[in-house]
Parts: sequence; C-alpha cells; structure tokens
Amino acid sequence: MLRRKPTRLELKLDDIEEFESVRKELESRRKQRDEAEVAAGGEEAAAIGALGTEHKSREQLINDRIGYKPQPKAGGRTAHFGTFEF
Repeated sequence: MLRRKPTRLELKLDDIEEFESVRKELESRRKQRDEAEVAAGGEEAAAIGALGTEHKSREQLINDRIGYKPQPKAGGRTAHFGTFEF
C-alpha cells in the first residue's frame, strides 16, 4: 500500500458562514415543526381521549412491531457476577 501525506483541510470564512446559515435554517424548521406538533397535539389528544385508546411510547410501539417482549431482569449482585462471593 502506498503511503501519502495527509490532506490538509482549511476552514474558510465562507464555509463558516454557510454552516451558520444552514444551522439557523434547520433550527427554524425544527421550531416550526415543534410548534405545529404542539398545536396538533392538543387536537390529537382530544381525539385519542374520545376513542379510548391507550398511549404507547415510541419504544413500546417498536417492540410491538418487531415482536420483542422484554423480560424483567433479576436484581442483585448474583445476576451480574454468578456465584462469586466478594
């Protein structure tokens, strides 16, 4: 394999300005989306409450979709270290 000198990357002022503008744009989109979700969330919560369905967390929805049924782990030291005594 041929060795070569590392490529030097230089950060220019234009790059920084472009990064800042893209970051601000993404933050504004995120704020608008969050505000829309909050506004729709109130209406949606009323609709869900009327239907009587229970609310599941994202993790529970994923577990249901893939068929994973988590089992509670046994507590205590022996669960982690077997029969060793300290």
